[in-house]
Amino acid sequence: MKLRIGRLLAIAAFVCCGLASARTLAQNAYITNGFSNNVSVISTATNAVTATIPVGAFPVGVAASPDGSKVYVASAGANTVSVIAAASNTVTATIPGGGQSGGVAVSPDGSKLYVTNFNQGGPGTVSVIATATNTVTATIPVDNDPLRGGPTGVAVSPDGSKVYVTSFNLNNVSVIAAASNTVIATITVGDEPAGVAVSPDDSKVYVANFSFSNAGTVSAIDTATNTVTATIPVGSGPQNLALISGHAR
Repeated sequence: MKLRIGRLLAIAAFVCCGLASARTLAQNAYITNGFSNNVSVISTATNAVTATIPVGAFPVGVAASPDGSKVYVASAGANTVSVIAAASNTVTATIPGGGQSGGVAVSPDGSKLYVTNFNQGGPGTVSVIATATNTVTATIPVDNDPLRGGPTGVAVSPDGSKVYVTSFNLNNVSVIAAASNTVIATITVGDEPAGVAVSPDDSKVYVANFSFSNAGTVSAIDTATNTVTATIPVGSGPQNLALISGHAR
């Protein structure tokens, strides 16, 4: 059992960068330390660790609120989400997750938090959390295989209308309509998809396909048609990706 859980947590670690920053939070970076059960806060001005925050067991996913006031950390080993106040670097709330919580993303308006639940041995889900109350308001099934599960990476479209979730074991991406909390499309991508990101203009979604057995690739998805328009060979074992717009900020 320990070996199975260890492999699961390792897979979850592939998906989440373990680093969070927001435009208004640029003075600090938050890094999850999976085997230390804590979060390191790094000052970007000095590149020094300024605080260490204890959280749940095996923290993986991390995201900052748009205004930079909060940081959310999903702990796969504890099935919880820790809410950190950025001003004090203290945990102000702990929200129960849905089973091996891993990936985490915040809606552009900061009102919702989306957390992937890997759920070893069961169907995978996404928890929708209202940030105003720190409560789970919906649980969305995203995997159609009751035994394999595996939702991992998660990203929200710039307008907040859609949520994209990778399923590591099923080689697909679920597209969720945020208004109804329902899956409206399932897109087949490469082997073992992990990290996912949406372009700033909302026209494309990029998925890193880790692929234990084959060469790593990135799938480019056209958001208008929910189809893969390109498969890009990259290095071995791609895990995460980030996109920036073409102009300086």
